[in-house]
Amino acid sequence: MTMVTADIDVLRLLDSQGDIFATPREVDFLFRTDGEERARVLAGFLSDYQYARTSFESDESGYRVLAKIVMPVEQNVILSVSGFMLLLAKLFSVTYDGWGTVAQRASPSRPVAGAGGEPPSAA
Repeated sequence: MTMVTADIDVLRLLDSQGDIFATPREVDFLFRTDGEERARVLAGFLSDYQYARTSFESDESGYRVLAKIVMPVEQNVILSVSGFMLLLAKLFSVTYDGWGTVAQRASPSRPVAGAGGEPPSAA
């Protein structure tokens, strides 16, 4: 499965959960490597250039770098950012394991602009 296919599968899952793609939310991007130095360098790069808030940890399978970005997940946006993360993985010789987020739904206190053909009132 290609990364684009995996990204679209996540979008379909979010859509089935009633997600409002344009709503900014924290999105997690996961990288894996067997080298601590590669994990530190990637996390440092993402943090130093303010692409994402990062953390890394080790477990029995190696090192994981978690990059968090607050952003919408509209298809053109998330595919661009996910593609950028895939390029960084190649550049830093790590594995990009994809992204995830919690679905953001409309609520009575947070109406969706244009829902039902009418924009929400400013009252």
